[in-house]
Amino acid sequence: MAKDFSPSTHPLTPPLTEEEWLSWLRLLRSRRVGVATFFRLMNENGSAKTALEVLPQVAADAGVRNYEVFSEKAAVDEWSSAKRAGAQPLAFGAPGYPDLLAEIPDPPPFLWCIGNPDLLKKPMIALVGARNASSLGTRMSRKLAADLGEAGHIIVSGLARGVDAAAHLASLKTGTIAVMAGGVDVIYPAENAVLGQEIEENGLRLSECPMSLAPQARHFPRRNRIISGLARAVVVIEAAAKSGSLITARTALDQGREVFSVPGHPFDARASGCNMLIRDGSTLVRSSRDVIEALDSAGQPEQRRPDAKPTRALRPETATLHAQILDRLGPSPVPEDQLIRDLKLPAGTASPEIATLELEGKLRREPGGLLTRVD
Repeated sequence: MAKDFSPSTHPLTPPLTEEEWLSWLRLLRSRRVGVATFFRLMNENGSAKTALEVLPQVAADAGVRNYEVFSEKAAVDEWSSAKRAGAQPLAFGAPGYPDLLAEIPDPPPFLWCIGNPDLLKKPMIALVGARNASSLGTRMSRKLAADLGEAGHIIVSGLARGVDAAAHLASLKTGTIAVMAGGVDVIYPAENAVLGQEIEENGLRLSECPMSLAPQARHFPRRNRIISGLARAVVVIEAAAKSGSLITARTALDQGREVFSVPGHPFDARASGCNMLIRDGSTLVRSSRDVIEALDSAGQPEQRRPDAKPTRALRPETATLHAQILDRLGPSPVPEDQLIRDLKLPAGTASPEIATLELEGKLRREPGGLLTRVD
């Protein structure tokens, strides 16, 4: 639906009253309204309330019949659930919204936060890696998180088992942020329930997903763009050649973030992704000092507060490649390696754009390396 809207320069004003918050929530939760469509509707109509009024007609013009916006009752129910869970809303354009996250191509318009949102004002570094991490991988994660935390950085990760959990545990005292793939009130995996509670008390949990939503596979790539978007740099500790951590690293590069990688043994599949990143130019990390020195030499990134969400302009060749990928996909799953062969392009060229389309919600990754188009 996003293709039907054209951007304008109308300033985006964050909600101030509960009625405005509920309108934002209804617009964002309405069927077929993704991030791009949300911002275009807001820019074009000036407010969520007005956008909700025109949305059924916009949907009808796009060929969607019997369209209904997200109900006010459902929005009130989510709002009430958030209050019971102690969650606070944070909207794009609000003073507390992180500057770096606001600058990514598809920032979440709305976040639920449980814990201390003041951590979002401090410099952040993301640590990501394998769920089935080795003992060396978890030790490295703990050491890096503790040392970077002592140096003044907030540690961002995804509350998964393995590297993520180790990073959160080691940075509870200095500051840690867990970005959730489901509702901010749903701790996943269940084994991290105690850790999730400790983060609520000493750090911050946040999510763009509806309250009480159980995480599903398609939510994780979207979650990963927030992890890298919050941070100035992403450190990858043990990642397979095809893994969510590699998607996070590619997304970080697209967002203009520094990417650091911990090397591993060539025979260990859990290190193959990190070794590939290093081969392709990622900075090798032996300790927190390597990260800090590299960031110091790079200088502080320029930050700005946009009034309205700018639309990312794709290069013509990239837009053409996106169209070629989507033209070859449909409701029937297609193996990713077959798609790349059909495109007659190197995997290093096609794979990042496939990941980008996955993040944009235009295609979905199925079990067994299969891809389907999302209409």
